[in-house]
Amino acid sequence: MVVAQESDIDMTTKGQEVTVLDAKDIDPINHEPYSAPLHRKLKSRHIQMIAIGGIIGPGLFVGSGNALHLAGPAGILISFSLVGIIVFFVMQSLGEIATLIPVSGSFTEYASRFVDDSLSFALGWAYWYLWVTVLANEYNAISVVIRYWTPVVPQWGWILIFWFVIIGFSMAGILAYGEIEFWLSLIKVIAILVFFIVAIFISAGVIGPQKIGFKYWHDPGAFADSINGVANTFVIAGTLYAGTEMVGITAGEAGNPLRAVPRAIRQVFWRILIFYVGMMFFIGILLSWKDPDLIGKGSKTAASPLTIALSHAGITAGASLINAVIVIAVISAGNSSLYVASRTMLYMARNGKAPKILSKVNKAGVPWVALIFSNVIACIAFLSVSDSAGTVYEALITLSGVATFIVWGTIALVHVRFRQGLRAQGQSSEDLPFKALWYPYGTYFALATNVFLVFFQGYTAFLNPFSSTDFVINYILLPVFLILLVGFKLWKKTKLVKLSEMDIWTGRREIIYSEDIAGEQMQSVEINGSWRKRGFAKKIKNVIVG
Repeated sequence: MVVAQESDIDMTTKGQEVTVLDAKDIDPINHEPYSAPLHRKLKSRHIQMIAIGGIIGPGLFVGSGNALHLAGPAGILISFSLVGIIVFFVMQSLGEIATLIPVSGSFTEYASRFVDDSLSFALGWAYWYLWVTVLANEYNAISVVIRYWTPVVPQWGWILIFWFVIIGFSMAGILAYGEIEFWLSLIKVIAILVFFIVAIFISAGVIGPQKIGFKYWHDPGAFADSINGVANTFVIAGTLYAGTEMVGITAGEAGNPLRAVPRAIRQVFWRILIFYVGMMFFIGILLSWKDPDLIGKGSKTAASPLTIALSHAGITAGASLINAVIVIAVISAGNSSLYVASRTMLYMARNGKAPKILSKVNKAGVPWVALIFSNVIACIAFLSVSDSAGTVYEALITLSGVATFIVWGTIALVHVRFRQGLRAQGQSSEDLPFKALWYPYGTYFALATNVFLVFFQGYTAFLNPFSSTDFVINYILLPVFLILLVGFKLWKKTKLVKLSEMDIWTGRREIIYSEDIAGEQMQSVEINGSWRKRGFAKKIKNVIVG
């Protein structure tokens, strides 16, 4: 054992006793397929970029067009900003627990340990369904976007091609996944920042046939359908923000979660502000929500609003480049979707909540059966071949969006129970390596707003005339979630975990890899401190890239 000094590494508390081991010394040695652990090889830079890649998917490039069409420029700013605030507090809650107890089951496991095993069962299947749906959505998105270049290959053909590409990447192992995500995410970040700069020039009239300014805010207007449009885009915002909580999953395969997780959590607010609210602002000034090229019900074309904006400005080559970035985003987001779905299913299978066959892991630490199973179910994307791209895309977005609010609300509930368990067992929250900001107010706000949005997001189905199709799409997950929860509770006779018996210890990891100490000598933030003095450029780099 050694005692870490303040200069040793930023994530320790001065005087804290820690164990320093080489990564090779703690690689899993258990190769039993049904019980072998996942490999802990993700480094801090991987976690940082995965946190970015998780929220910059093709939905941001394509789904944002549908949001603009439904709500207008002011409407999408309101909905994405409000949901962004909710996400911030959800991530604070998750970060507090995931930093202390980094396990691959993440909040699905926390629900079992801190609330009730039946909640874990329902949450696990809902979360797995969310990511399988998102994965299907990625396949649908790429089949739609590539048609911008050529209609020769049928839509189902592109879905099939990328089905094999993504499963191939996923089978390569956790370190390969981290490296792939690092570079793909970096490309997405650079592309978005370049688009923001070009958008300013287009709006000012430096590029393109005319000066745009805020013309479209006046004609056809700032709102497409008043409050109804804003309500409809809440669920789109929820779906596009889905992935921020991925940090909790990756913590279980991180080499140094005490360093990586808090960094990623702290930067969530700025990344939401820059990438999401920034994107909504710029497409809102460059395009009219009545633009016929935007995705909407019955539309015959389906392209990214970024592509459309550049095309209108006469930058045809730039539009093709954006489409290429979208293809990269699909590969990245599809890779992440399948990663999260497979890890969630692995936890479920190893804890009697899914068929045991899905718990098999190969020597590379890859849950290959869960990967194949999840990818096969994602073949629901082929349903889009028989319908218009806009209609199917909107349905898939809505279904996964409701699941997102259920998951976020449960994370907030789990955090409340975790804090109650700490107090009941005489543990001080001051000893936590990372503390959620503004607890309990932020956590209760996240819990209340997510419960509200689960019901509010579909209220337009009740407007005249009542739409039975929209009602089913918006609310079908609620009874299914309750059936799973109550059914498992009756079957297994589970009980609410007593605060005094709550397991708040298993899974804690206070090991620092010497590889990280030697290879990642970066100035950083203390777990509960403020930024040390560093250059302005360095601060910007850490916010955007990590």
